[in-house]
Amino acid sequence: MQESKEIPLGTLQPRTRCLRCGDVLEWSEEHSVLLGCSCCSTADETLEKVARGLASRMKRERSHWAAGRVGDIDFTGSTKKRGKFVRVSSNTDPVLIYQMLTEEWGLAPPHLVVALVGGDELAQMKPWLRDTLRKGLVKAAQSTGAWILTNGLRFGITKHLGQAVRDHSLASTSSKVRVVAIGIAPWNMIHNREALLTAKVDEPVAYKPQDLPHGSAYSLDSHHSHFVLVEEDPSRPGATSEMRVKLLKHISLQRTGYGGAGSFEIPVLCLLVHGEPRILKRMYKGIGNSTPWLILAGSGGVADILVTLMNRGCWNTDGVRELLLDTFPNAHHSTDISNWVKLIQKVLDHGHLLTVHDPQQESSELDTVILKALVKACKSQSQEAQDFLDELKLAVAWNRVDIAKSDIFNGDVEWKADDLEEVMMDALINDKPDFVRLFVDNGVNLGEFLTYGRLQELYWSVSEKSLLHNLLLKKYEEKQLLLGAARTPGPPGSHPPEQGKPRFTLFEVAKVLKDFLHDSCKGFYQKIPTSSVRVLQEKPAKGRLFHSQKNLAELEERCEHPWRDLFLWAVLQNRQQMANYFWAMGPEAVAAALAGCKILKEMARLESEAESARSMKEAKYEQFALDVFGECYSNSEDRAYALLVRRTLCWSRSTVLNLATEADAKCFFAHDGVQALLTKIWWGAMTTDTAISKLVVTFFCPALIWTNLIKFSDEELDNRNGREQLVELDSLDTEKALMLTDDDDPLDSAPGDPAAQSCASVWWRFLLRRWRRFWSAPVTVFLGNVIMYFAFLCLFTYVLLLDFRPPPPAGPGPQEIILYFWVFTFVLEEIRQSFFTDEEMNILKKFKLYLEDNWNKCDMVAILLFVVGVSCRMASGTYEAGRTVLAIDFMVFTLRLIHIFAIHKQLGPKIIIVERMMKDVFFFLFFLSVWLIAYGVATQALLHPNDPRIDWVFRRALYRPYLHIFGQIPLEEIDAARMPQINCTNDSEEIMAGLRPPCPNVYANWLVILLLVIFLLVTNVLLLNLLIAMFSYTFQVVQGNTDIFWKFQRYNLIVEYHSRPALAPPFIIISHLSQILLSLVKRPESKQEHLERELPVGLDQRLITWETVQKENYLAKLERQHWESSEERLKSTSSKVQSLLRIVGGFKDQEKRLASMEAQVRYCGEVLSWMAECFAQSTLKCGKDAPKAPMSLTGCEASGSKDASPSQPEREVKEESGEVRPGHPGYGANKKFPYIDE
Repeated sequence: MQESKEIPLGTLQPRTRCLRCGDVLEWSEEHSVLLGCSCCSTADETLEKVARGLASRMKRERSHWAAGRVGDIDFTGSTKKRGKFVRVSSNTDPVLIYQMLTEEWGLAPPHLVVALVGGDELAQMKPWLRDTLRKGLVKAAQSTGAWILTNGLRFGITKHLGQAVRDHSLASTSSKVRVVAIGIAPWNMIHNREALLTAKVDEPVAYKPQDLPHGSAYSLDSHHSHFVLVEEDPSRPGATSEMRVKLLKHISLQRTGYGGAGSFEIPVLCLLVHGEPRILKRMYKGIGNSTPWLILAGSGGVADILVTLMNRGCWNTDGVRELLLDTFPNAHHSTDISNWVKLIQKVLDHGHLLTVHDPQQESSELDTVILKALVKACKSQSQEAQDFLDELKLAVAWNRVDIAKSDIFNGDVEWKADDLEEVMMDALINDKPDFVRLFVDNGVNLGEFLTYGRLQELYWSVSEKSLLHNLLLKKYEEKQLLLGAARTPGPPGSHPPEQGKPRFTLFEVAKVLKDFLHDSCKGFYQKIPTSSVRVLQEKPAKGRLFHSQKNLAELEERCEHPWRDLFLWAVLQNRQQMANYFWAMGPEAVAAALAGCKILKEMARLESEAESARSMKEAKYEQFALDVFGECYSNSEDRAYALLVRRTLCWSRSTVLNLATEADAKCFFAHDGVQALLTKIWWGAMTTDTAISKLVVTFFCPALIWTNLIKFSDEELDNRNGREQLVELDSLDTEKALMLTDDDDPLDSAPGDPAAQSCASVWWRFLLRRWRRFWSAPVTVFLGNVIMYFAFLCLFTYVLLLDFRPPPPAGPGPQEIILYFWVFTFVLEEIRQSFFTDEEMNILKKFKLYLEDNWNKCDMVAILLFVVGVSCRMASGTYEAGRTVLAIDFMVFTLRLIHIFAIHKQLGPKIIIVERMMKDVFFFLFFLSVWLIAYGVATQALLHPNDPRIDWVFRRALYRPYLHIFGQIPLEEIDAARMPQINCTNDSEEIMAGLRPPCPNVYANWLVILLLVIFLLVTNVLLLNLLIAMFSYTFQVVQGNTDIFWKFQRYNLIVEYHSRPALAPPFIIISHLSQILLSLVKRPESKQEHLERELPVGLDQRLITWETVQKENYLAKLERQHWESSEERLKSTSSKVQSLLRIVGGFKDQEKRLASMEAQVRYCGEVLSWMAECFAQSTLKCGKDAPKAPMSLTGCEASGSKDASPSQPEREVKEESGEVRPGHPGYGANKKFPYIDE
């Protein structure tokens, strides 16, 4: 290239030839360069301009590009694809080529580079070799986004590799991770290369690939996307191979990373398939650069020679020569063979960089072998953790946790938490739970690893096709709309305008969780204000969004509950295996499982894809919560009770019972432990075995409270100070005190020394405590409400039937006024239930929560009907309408009794069955109405076509066919033979006036009879039996789960009456007035002491630890059951067989050692024989003959020597015994021994 600068370009004329290379030269006015000559257009200058320029710079310098040096190729034919090429000289810096590939052509830095070496001679590839490339190499490369470097020519193994790349590219659904096949080929081996010389910057050149026979030129492969065409210097053959070696060396020094900025060297591997002897020089240079090589056994050529020598375990120059001559019979030049032998010996000296893979004998996949080869090469060079990170990243990408455990985390390398942070992010983003577990076991501390910034990055990585992305996007758009409506700029740098994927913040995540968990995730990912003054200062006048944005936690701050946050992140993406691990590792297992159950149930309802919705519904988090709580309950009942009602730390002070209610976990409420707690709460301080009859008698005779008729549980605990009981969880008695004692009861303790108190004060406190505990128990509240509700219905019946007086001034009477007041107290109680609750939410949300209960809707309908009826009853014109409305309202109030009887153990399940059967009735009525209308309209048209009265039309078309179902069939009105003779008319005016009835039409009366028969057959036989069958099926299906549904309803009923005032309507107004007065004096105390308990820090932490221990016991049982299953036993047996096979395979190493020892012994024998011959021919004499070799040794030597001829052992025996023929120089006299001679 230096000589070309001395040629004066000005003397060249158009259509002349280059004085150096003889190519035709043409001057391009457009580009101001010479076209068609490799001498006058310097490749390095052109490539440097292209590779180092950015887009704007390239636009300015396009005129300086040399035509035919860089361009695009449009492959024509059956596969129309476009590729890119660059033509470089053999001494081009590989830095420029790599910049060209990554910067100008836009290829992402690879995470793995596999260079395919050899295989050019394979015109007919073996099927197993083709499958290895298709299923192994390309698949492994596709999973990581790798580069495959080949010669890029359409012949041999490269052609089949290109087809495999094409197939995998068509099957791939990811646009980010793809296989890039790059061809590095000599320029002089390209068929039709003249067409590439005409390529321009914006005009791709058309190129038609062809399948050419074996020769000196081949077409470019159309399945390669990028080509580097090397112009070799005729004086330097093999420059393309050197270029490949340099480029691989440069790539191996570059850095890349999966989750962020590049920080690890790119792993490079060479795959040897077959190979001619000229490959050995390139192989030696690659090994000199510490590049690992994977040799494919059975592919032939140099690959099989190396595999054979590695299996022998010993070096024998003659044997290597024979192998080379047998494999390459055309190679007879002794100098070449000697050079090849030396190269092979040098290559084998670096055995740590060589890995053999035999696809026909080994079951391991190619990606596993590649990873092991890289780890093997890395171990031989360094023991630092940083040097293993790129191999670890490949193991994560290929999900080969077994290799990571056996080869990387085997104790040889000391890992630090900082070393694993990036691969931990990779494992989380790519859903590799086994690796997450492995990294946590090997030093990653999630408390230090997970910051709010990293958590936000995890939510950024959510797939755009997932439901979570749609939910976050919806919240993001809502926030942007609010920001736009407020016309106030947000916090600086919080949401810059983006063209592509929106960057979600934890604000959107908290909003999504709020929709699922409601108050159970209140305050997630927000800063806790240090004082109330700060809250008042930060509270804006309007626009709660900005207040929430300011309260977002700092991104550098560590997450307060990392296991919980990662569990929620995994559940929201429906990554159940990952979520199961985080649940198993995190605290508060029962609460977390119920939260996951709630989220997945809500997401299954919103999910549009059936498969994802099915997997969400099949999640076992409710079963996890049930089983862990069952383990806790079997260990300690009282601690399990405390576990249900304690305010959790991770779930915004919600209790397990609250989370179970949110999740609609009916099976959880059906657990014996939960029901036992509900029974204790239901009976309050009274013993649970108190008879209902005693309770009723005491209700009507309150003086019996202070007798032994009603027994109260744990009276001795009531005299203790409630505050002192919760200091530490030291005994079961203290735990029982947690559940059975009201901390805020002023009657439980008195100031001063109890011994000094007067007897009167003690009795006074005893009487008040008994009175309070009896009337505040939910069962007593329920009983009072039931009795008073029956009294209300009796009063309503009396007023409606006996004392419903005329409108004012004659009415209403005193009893009716009492009824009005009674209903007014009902209204006050419903208002209290709907708006005056403990939840901190706005009035609209409280009202929506109130309407979620169907019985509350029934109460609203009853009250509205009562108000309408009373309003109509007060006016004389609507008096009767008012009576009618009140009569219907009485039905609604009476049906309300069903809810009261839901607590009964026998009636409750039957009520649920009736509710389910009502749905079947509606379906039955739909089918019945179809036949009813069809038959009724047809018979009306046939029998009474002249009757214009609308009321009679509806009566005959709908009402009469409905009565037919129950057997009321007036044949005298249907059958013409039974119709009586009456005075009728067809005059519509007389019919409308009611003077005479219409005459029936007897035409086609037989059709009416036929329709009646069909109608009765379908309705009475078919539809009614269908209804009975539906009822039977519903009963069978629901009967098994009825107990579960009833227990869940029982919980709701207990909670309702636990929160109700002690007095029932109409006396409940006294409780309402007292609550109002207390709220004016001080904040009203909640009645949730049995359902929500705030435990001291030490006690709460001890309870959490106890729950964690029980969870670990449960997981240990699950693991034991898993290992005892038949499937795992089969796997264990299979692994043992594999280990035995590996042991047997280890005998190969013993064979190598024996072969090496045998060669050494043979060599020693030959040396001794040579020495014996030398002494025999010398003048030295011995007084006795040389010892004769035993026959067994001779036979062993003959059988052990593979290279000796059959006559050689006999000759050796003769020579060793001194019997040498005259004229024979003796065995080994002219033989040269490598170790001695050298």
